[in-house]
Amino acid sequence: MSRRSDTRSVLPLQLAAAVVAVGSFAYTASHPLPEGVLGAGVVFGLFIALGEILRVTLPGGRQAAPLAAAGSLAFALLPSFKGVSLPGVAFAVTVVTLASIIGSLPRVFVGRGIHLDEVSQRVLMTATAAALIAPWPYLLQYGDLASLPDFMKSNIQLIVMVIAGALAGLLEIALAAATRANEARMPFSVALVDELRAMIGITTAVTATGVLIALAASKSMDYWALPVFAVPMLLTQFSFRRYASIEATYLQTIRALSKVTEVGGYTESGHARRVSVLASRIGSELGMTERELTDLEYAALMHDIGQLAWPEPFPGGATSLIAPVHQRRIAELGAEVVRQSGALDSVALIVERQADSYRPAPGLPDESLPLASRIIKVANSYDDSVGASLDMERMQFALDRLAGASDREYDPAVIDALSRIVDRRFEQSYT
Repeated sequence: MSRRSDTRSVLPLQLAAAVVAVGSFAYTASHPLPEGVLGAGVVFGLFIALGEILRVTLPGGRQAAPLAAAGSLAFALLPSFKGVSLPGVAFAVTVVTLASIIGSLPRVFVGRGIHLDEVSQRVLMTATAAALIAPWPYLLQYGDLASLPDFMKSNIQLIVMVIAGALAGLLEIALAAATRANEARMPFSVALVDELRAMIGITTAVTATGVLIALAASKSMDYWALPVFAVPMLLTQFSFRRYASIEATYLQTIRALSKVTEVGGYTESGHARRVSVLASRIGSELGMTERELTDLEYAALMHDIGQLAWPEPFPGGATSLIAPVHQRRIAELGAEVVRQSGALDSVALIVERQADSYRPAPGLPDESLPLASRIIKVANSYDDSVGASLDMERMQFALDRLAGASDREYDPAVIDALSRIVDRRFEQSYT
């Protein structure tokens, strides 16, 4: 699924980040920096900018810059550098904001734009981490904890840095979930679960790398901490990029296979793709998780593959208009094809149950029909009636036909979700 930013949905996030950034700029500009601090800001800023340039695409189409995030977190947590205490929250936010913008400029030059939502999340993450860590150097040196042995101070400092980094990382995940919830029109709780599943691994790596860089740079490694601890993060980025590439190739392969029915004349051109897109939108409308939406997309693309075992195509490839016994047989044949992959059993089950009635006939066992199967049944029937047409009367006729059979064949909740999607599409075409 694509993760393009919607300016309207992330506006509050950007405004909050802008207020924090402008306030930090003003404070930093009005207060002289201690000697040696500017050099540390420049070096860490270049590191963050480089990390922004070396961003990666994660599974689910998410864009991320783990190296830049780790550098930002390290600078926010850095208590001192070469024996000089750093100014604190405002200076950290200033450096991270400028570095993130500079690192985004190459993307602007090639027409890809700046990921304002991600930059905003990073600014707020930096401010949070810096604010959480700010009191501790004073407490450990001059406050009630000053009398503790040095080894206990070091342990306390490490624990606080880890907690601050973890909380900042969780905040960034929560902000990303809020953005996605607005963009995809889904409950925040569902978006949060998706973001945690997708980002907890890379967020953990970013937190660990940021803490290690901050500790090493503040002790004895100085600037060497950046390249030394950047190598594991780069390897981690490579692994995630590889995984995302494999996932994208998998989807492309399934999309290519779904076109076999079109090439063979069994279905109309674009039918599988339209059903897949519509099913995914209905799934999002009903609050399905990202993992469930992936299975739904795969199943929708492959829902007609069973027709290849049929002696001859049905008129127009409209399986929703043929006898129920033939619908179930095609679904069973398609499920057998999907099961041959050895890795898509959940998808095979969805394909197998797509022809079942929402409510079984009297006397038949009331087995729970997967939501994904109910969605594909509705989306397939709708596209069989409408196809690629944008005629509103034709769309309304298809919706009325589905609603008329909602007492047994189709799930009313799925039809309602489809109706909302159609209404929004109609409204957007006139705005």
